[in-house]
Amino acid sequence: MRIFVTAVAGTGMGSLAGLLKELGHDVAGSDVAFDPPMGPALREWGIRLYQGFDAEHLTGKTTFGGERPEISIIGNVCRSDNVEAVAAAKLAIERLHIADALRRFALIGTSPLVVAGTHGKTTTSSLCAHLLRGAGLDPGFLIGGVPASLGKSFHAAGKRQLASGGRTTRRATPFVLEGDEYDTSFWEKTAKFLHYKAEVAIVTSIEHDHIDIYPREEDYVRAFSDFCSSLPKNGLLVAYAGDSKVVEVAKNASCEVAYYALQGENTHGVAPHWLAAPATETSEGITFDLFAGGVMAGRFLCPLSGRHNLRNAVAALAACAQGYGVPLAEVVRPLAEFRGVKRRQELIGTPGGVAVYDDFAHHPTAVRETLAGLRRRHPTGKLIAVFEPRSATACRNLHQEAYVTAFDAATHIVLPPIGRSGLREEEKLDVSRLCADLGARQVDGKALLSAHLPSTNAIVSYLVALVEPGDTIAILSNGAFGGIHRKLLVALGQPIPETSLP
Repeated sequence: MRIFVTAVAGTGMGSLAGLLKELGHDVAGSDVAFDPPMGPALREWGIRLYQGFDAEHLTGKTTFGGERPEISIIGNVCRSDNVEAVAAAKLAIERLHIADALRRFALIGTSPLVVAGTHGKTTTSSLCAHLLRGAGLDPGFLIGGVPASLGKSFHAAGKRQLASGGRTTRRATPFVLEGDEYDTSFWEKTAKFLHYKAEVAIVTSIEHDHIDIYPREEDYVRAFSDFCSSLPKNGLLVAYAGDSKVVEVAKNASCEVAYYALQGENTHGVAPHWLAAPATETSEGITFDLFAGGVMAGRFLCPLSGRHNLRNAVAALAACAQGYGVPLAEVVRPLAEFRGVKRRQELIGTPGGVAVYDDFAHHPTAVRETLAGLRRRHPTGKLIAVFEPRSATACRNLHQEAYVTAFDAATHIVLPPIGRSGLREEEKLDVSRLCADLGARQVDGKALLSAHLPSTNAIVSYLVALVEPGDTIAILSNGAFGGIHRKLLVALGQPIPETSLP
């Protein structure tokens, strides 16, 4: 079919465009910009790209050789007055949102494995796809990130087949989806994950987020409750027992619930079927003993740093083993070989002996866990957190107090102005106040050093003067952050390809 994707350069929409192209459709798309890494990836996948939104894109004169597209897929960043959305309606072109498109073109005949939660969705869904593939299955997947071990963020599901060793999975071929709780489109305001008809689901965590969509915490939690309620009776819910809200919403599931946790965590009155006991943590990752139903299931290596990533690994192991019958012995090596996801604790350079990481963390909990994991991986030298408040939640003062303790693992914190305009003054995160509160804080008897700087260029200059060999810099943002990644590496003496960073 001829398919036009409006707002194609987002991680989810871009991956969908690539998946549709892989499935044999003629795909074109538009957006306001095509920055790395998605812009170059879209071109590599053969998607025809048009800069800016224009009604003419829907007539087909410039996009499909004179023929109109048969399908118009519109991203949830678009409003009802988007010129392409208006043109599609006037021309009576069938309109879909991302969840509609996935159900229609990719999920039929598969067993959807949907990973939901405030934190860890991208890493956990990438782990699931990687482990299922490592066990000999051919899972489909659509992930809002680029998993290094999988090569790209999408893949069409293969045929139902024998797993290695001649064992047949009891479900159809898995299709792994990162289950976003954000709404689907301007005309359909329910959470994306409610549309995927999950058979196996993971819920990693629930903390109030996306306050532009869910102003009240109870509305946010209700979306997850509805998700759990939607699972079929023959399904499986893998739920983190260390989160009281996850335990509460899991009670709404009519299917089997398998709880997971790390040894020593408060499990809020439920007994985890899957329990990980961390053994050692080094620069190679975390070794841990895994118990299933109280029985030792083996020793594993999670190559990612941080207890949050260990939880993600346990959730993925549980979903693959209990949900799809994958023998644990067959995923020991794939887990150890997992190479992470771009923009999730991604080491982007080591110029002059300074380790520079890029990470998507923006919620206080994600910031805390990410920095703690990096500090354990790099126990010496300065740990400098460069944090851009950019998401709809991070830019607001909802977490003003929580951010004060989120940076405790760092030695230095650098803050730019908030990365979003149009907010009322009374709802904005007060970055100057946060900088002052961080500067007044002491951790283990040592003061945190904080700086509030006006631009990315000023931050780069500050960092170049500050760092020494053996230090670690963590750039934390869910956006391009003014190109700071490239600017910093070049300033520290490491030129990099144009297409490799945001």
